[in-house]
Amino acid sequence: MANVENSIPFSYVPGDRLAILAVDDDPIQREFCAVYLSTPQVDVTTAASAEEGLDRLADAPFDVALIDVDMPGMDGIEMVRRIRADRRFDALPLMVITGREDMVSIDEAYAAGATSFMCKPVNWRLLGHQIRFMVRAHHALKAA
Repeated sequence: MANVENSIPFSYVPGDRLAILAVDDDPIQREFCAVYLSTPQVDVTTAASAEEGLDRLADAPFDVALIDVDMPGMDGIEMVRRIRADRRFDALPLMVITGREDMVSIDEAYAAGATSFMCKPVNWRLLGHQIRFMVRAHHALKAA
């Protein structure tokens, strides 16, 4: 019997160019994100704080943003609120990634304007599929 895991190639955005912004104060998480999500078609830009992430958003277009909640200074929930307050980013998919998994944190993330939510530790394969889904949904909304 064939090993299903090895028989299906993993590709979360086949053929499409994609720019991801990953905001996390943990340098290891930023490095993992760059290593696991970068492909010849996918560029991952990282930021070490919410403030730096907002600066990066102002400087270049992104197709999706991955935002940690617990960061010194401005937290990820406030970053999501600020992004959603700026009409230029109305359609930008935002995924909140955090070690918190309590209902209050989940509700707070969605109330601030998050598109999706993921708990740490990150399952990188699942994250790739969720990014693919968010991008497909975004394209479908734009086409409607």
